[in-house]
This record gives sequence, C-alpha cells and structure tokens, in this order.
Amino acid sequence: VKERFSFDDLLMRIHPAASRVKKLSQETPAKLIVFDLLVDDRGKGLVDELLTIRRKKLDGFAKKYFAKNKSIELSPQTDDLTIAKHWLAGAGVDLDGVIAKRTDMPYQSGNRHGMVKVKRLRTADCVVGGFRYASEGRVIGSMLLGLYDEKGLLHHVGFTSSFKTDEKPALTKKLEKLIKPPGFTGNAPGGPSRWATERSAEWQPLAPKLVVEVQYDHFTGGRFRHGTKFLRWRPDKKAEQCTFEQVKR
Repeated sequence: VKERFSFDDLLMRIHPAASRVKKLSQETPAKLIVFDLLVDDRGKGLVDELLTIRRKKLDGFAKKYFAKNKSIELSPQTDDLTIAKHWLAGAGVDLDGVIAKRTDMPYQSGNRHGMVKVKRLRTADCVVGGFRYASEGRVIGSMLLGLYDEKGLLHHVGFTSSFKTDEKPALTKKLEKLIKPPGFTGNAPGGPSRWATERSAEWQPLAPKLVVEVQYDHFTGGRFRHGTKFLRWRPDKKAEQCTFEQVKR
C-alpha cells in the first residue's frame, strides 16, 4: 500500500463475506514473495535437494514465469553478512527481521532446523493510558500503551503484560488509584472481535501519569505488532515526551 508493506491491509482479507474479500483484493492487491521452490515446473520434487540447489532452480523459475505476473516477486537473498546487516538495520517498521538459513540442508518440513529468524529489538517510552484486568481474579492482566501524535492526541498502540505474579496485586492498586476517563484521546482500544472476547475487550482508562520503557520488535499500522516486554518505569520522563517519532526510526 503506497509502496510499503502493510500487514494490516492483508489481515482485512480475513472476512466472512466473499464479496468483501474480492473488493479488497481489487482495491489493494496483494503480492506473493517467493523464497523457495519445492517442486519444479515439470512436477519434480525438490525437497531432498540442498537449499543452494533449490535457490538456483528458483532463480531460473522466476526468470521464466514471474515477469508475466506482477503480483509475484522473488525474495532477495545474500551470503554477504554486510548486506544482511543492512537489511536487519532497516527492520522493525515494514519488516519483522531477516531469515538466516543453512544452505547445506534439504528442505525441513514442519520444523525450524537449519533456520533462525533474526529480529531487531528496540525500545520505546510509552504512556500507560489504561489497563485490563486478568480474565480470572481482580488483578492486572495487561497495561495499555499509548503514544502522542503531533496534535497532542494520545493513541493506543499496544500492550505489555510481562509482570511477575507476586507483583500484580501491588501494581493493580497503583493503577486503580489513577483510573480516570478518557485514558486515550485518539485511537482507543477496540471492542470485541473474532480475536477478542467481550471480557478481554473491557479496559480501565487512566490519567496519563505513568511512563514505561518497553522492548518491541515490530511497529506497523500505528501499533506494536506483538506484545511488548516491560523493562522499567520512567518517572524521569513526562508523558508528553512519548511520541510516535521514536518508533519511526
């Protein structure tokens, strides 16, 4: 979308109405990026071949067929560490990271032997704009994180829930003292969906008094793609200093 990868737009295709899926496929067509070839164009299986051989065959396959279809693209690859580090340095916004694979192994089906997903872990300071209670018991389940935009609106961007069990009662009391609407003045946590239950969608708004530093691996579509890891409190930092600028780098 606008020359950038958008996982959010891809997720919109998960819809029960076929007409909606068809409409979106025309408005924002997806692109298939191919990184391996398991069967050649003659129907011969390649799973027992080493990755070096499969990649050469994939390159030839791509030259023969991909030029005719703009929705299919060959994934870049390199054995140059400098280039790989350059790719990794740019990860975290459009991409999760890079995949490192052994070239001297046949295709590994159903396991991750011979491959490693390398991510660039970064940190961000966020405002605690709300929290959710755990599904069982009246203790915190997760803190809801926010960042300010250039208009001064606080947007919900994700959550963190990496707390020790014995820390939760005291943390819950600390947060309950700060309950005050609206919590988020921009985009707020959504309601129930096919991924969230009614219970998990309930949340308590907080006055923007607390700032935390969290670790994350991917930020896209205005939010952290995965849950973040709580690192520390930042009493030295004002809430207004927690802006989107720090996740655009």
